[in-house]
Amino acid sequence: MTHPTLIRRDNRTSLLPQALELASAGIPVLPLRAGKLPFGNCLGCTDNRCGGRPNMKHAGPCQCPQPCHGWAAATTNPSVLSSGPWVASWARAGAVAYHPGAAGVTVVDLDDAAAITWARESLPPTRTVATTRGEHWIYQGAMQSANGVRAGVDIKSSMSYARWVGPGTGAMAALPSVVRALIEKKPSRPRPVMLTVPAPAGGGQCPHRSPAYLERGITMAEQRITDAQSAVHATVYRTFLAVLSAHGRCGCLTETHITRLFTAAQAKGESARHCTDAWANARTALGM
Repeated sequence: MTHPTLIRRDNRTSLLPQALELASAGIPVLPLRAGKLPFGNCLGCTDNRCGGRPNMKHAGPCQCPQPCHGWAAATTNPSVLSSGPWVASWARAGAVAYHPGAAGVTVVDLDDAAAITWARESLPPTRTVATTRGEHWIYQGAMQSANGVRAGVDIKSSMSYARWVGPGTGAMAALPSVVRALIEKKPSRPRPVMLTVPAPAGGGQCPHRSPAYLERGITMAEQRITDAQSAVHATVYRTFLAVLSAHGRCGCLTETHITRLFTAAQAKGESARHCTDAWANARTALGM
C-alpha cells in the first residue's frame, strides 16, 4: 500500500480528485458523509435485495453504481468513482474513507492520549498518522476488525473502513502478533439465563425408558447448537422444535433442561429474547 499526498480542499471542492489519486495507488476508497458515516443503502440494495453479499475483497455481484454497501463499496475503479451517482456523493462528502483490509493493511485506531501512550509502550513502531483525537498506527497485513479491544483502541482492517487523514510518517512495519492478539478473547462461562417461559405441563404418554433417555436427548441438543457454524438462528429453532417434539408432552422436561438449552444458544451469540421467541414459536408449531 502506497500513500499519496493529502489533497487539501475547501468546502466548494469535490473530494473526487483525492479519491482518484488514492485509487490509482491501489487503495479502495468510498465517500463519507459529515459525521464520518458512509452513505446509506440505496432502495435497490437494502438488506442485500440486489443479491450482493459483501466480503473482505469486493462487494459481491451487485452492480449498483451507488456507494451503497458501506465498507464493501470501496473501490479502485476510476469508472465507478467517476460515475454520475458517485460524483454527486463526492460533492456532498465530508471526507474520504478507505477499506484497510482490501489495501492489505491494518489500522490501530488510537482515540486519546492514554491509548497513544499504551501503543508507544506496547507496539512496535510503524507508520503513524495524526487524527483529530489521536493517531492511526498502520501495519502491513490484514486481519479481522474489532472495536473496543481496549480503552480507546479499535482495530480497522477487513470488513471495516477508516478515514483517510494523510500519508503519515515513518516506515510501515509488518503486522505484529501483539496486534492480532488484541482481538483474541478467552472463552467466558455463559451467564445464567432468566427464563421467561415455563416448562410444558405434560399430561401425555411418557416415552422415556429411563432418565438417561431424556438426559441423552438434552445433551445431544446442546451439542447440536454448540456445533453450529452457520445459520445459528435456524439451528436453535430446529433444535428446540426437536426437543419439544420428543420430550415436551409428558411433563419430564423441566426448567433446568430449558435453561441448559438457552445457555448453549446464548454461548453462540443468541439473545435471551431470541431464545424465548424461538421456544414459543416451536411450541406453537407443535400445538402446545
